[in-house]
Amino acid sequence: MKRMHGIRVGFLLLLAIALSACAQYGTAGFSTATPAPYPPPGYTHRVESSHVALFWNCTEAGPGVLQLEGVAVNPWAQQPVRFLEFELAGVDARERTVSEAAGEAKDIQIYTMASSPFVVELRPVGSEVRYDLYYQYQFSDPSHERMISGPMVKGAFPRMHGDRYLVRDACSPTQHLMR
Repeated sequence: MKRMHGIRVGFLLLLAIALSACAQYGTAGFSTATPAPYPPPGYTHRVESSHVALFWNCTEAGPGVLQLEGVAVNPWAQQPVRFLEFELAGVDARERTVSEAAGEAKDIQIYTMASSPFVVELRPVGSEVRYDLYYQYQFSDPSHERMISGPMVKGAFPRMHGDRYLVRDACSPTQHLMR
């Protein structure tokens, strides 16, 4: 009987320690932060690829500066999106690139339901008729043990979807709009 009483006291003591640890550190390892809304509010344009969703606005950031500012979200991929890079190209009426600028996501890795801001600032030359946005990233598919998309450097990793994704006429007032 005394042995059974000692086991019960030991069990209650362990339970009390566990509960006090939960009370001290929140809910036993679960995040208490409020998740960010999806899609993020305040953006005019949107596009999605297999692993990342982009939301952005195009504005004049100053005299002679076009700013494409947005946020990249990994809405469903279990693996992080890595090294997300952008290139904004001004294209003239002859389909030639006449101006360009590059940027990257603030964070090196974007985890599931996480986001990372980005900014690309371009100085137009004046003959642009549209602005095309190119983007690429690394994504490791653990089931195939290979990279799905890669960095701007050619030949660094095998690719499944080609070198870059293209958002044609990214700053259009009628295309790629939030729905």
